[in-house]
Amino acid sequence: MKVGVFDSGIGGLTVVKSLLEHKLFEEIIYYGDTARVPYGVKDKNTIVRYSLEAFEFFKNFDIDIFIIACNTVSAYAINELKEVANIPIIGVIEPGVLACEKKIKDKDANILVLGTKATITSKKYETNLNNLGYKNLTSIPTGLFVPIVEEGIFEGEILDSTMRHYFKGLKDVDAVILGCTHFPLIAQKISSYLNDCDTIHSGEAIVGYLKDEHKYDKSFKNTKVTFFASENPESLKNTAKDWLGDLLND
Repeated sequence: MKVGVFDSGIGGLTVVKSLLEHKLFEEIIYYGDTARVPYGVKDKNTIVRYSLEAFEFFKNFDIDIFIIACNTVSAYAINELKEVANIPIIGVIEPGVLACEKKIKDKDANILVLGTKATITSKKYETNLNNLGYKNLTSIPTGLFVPIVEEGIFEGEILDSTMRHYFKGLKDVDAVILGCTHFPLIAQKISSYLNDCDTIHSGEAIVGYLKDEHKYDKSFKNTKVTFFASENPESLKNTAKDWLGDLLND
């Protein structure tokens, strides 16, 4: 089984990490559109066009499943991708919402949604959570976390001051949805800052979605991973080695 994983940059590597940890695929093809990152500040038409171009790239590899490891693309382009595909297309928003439903049973819980400006503006998380009966939702665009993570800053004053900037005045957060695939790398810091609230991130949510909704229960001893990028692929590969570590050597 071969899966294509697409992200606007390097954040989707956190999804690859979860796929590797659960040994779900025999081969993973990762493509990051690093030349045009970030998508989170672009308009819908541009996001859709870039996403369709990325899908064309994956046609060279005869993939069985296409995972959109980008909340912005999942918010704005998943329907257009499904229209041109003859394989399953899985975004990160629906799995994230379902993971929240399984983890947070209290519909009166205070849920915080973090993401890029485009993801938050789309209101996809809020709409889906409202439809499930969740009432107390707060959404904050936290785009500064993206370059902080890409710089490899996972702790310290820069991250702390950014959290103070975004989270000032927030009280009694029960759970936070990490609506950007960069954010799992600072999940522990975010949770700690918000009084050890629950966190929900895309990688584990997609694993659960594949197993529960698609009845996908395959397990492979070894997984081959190939990385591609629209710009500076060596930098992407080096980041993958840093973030994924020994998982790439299994």
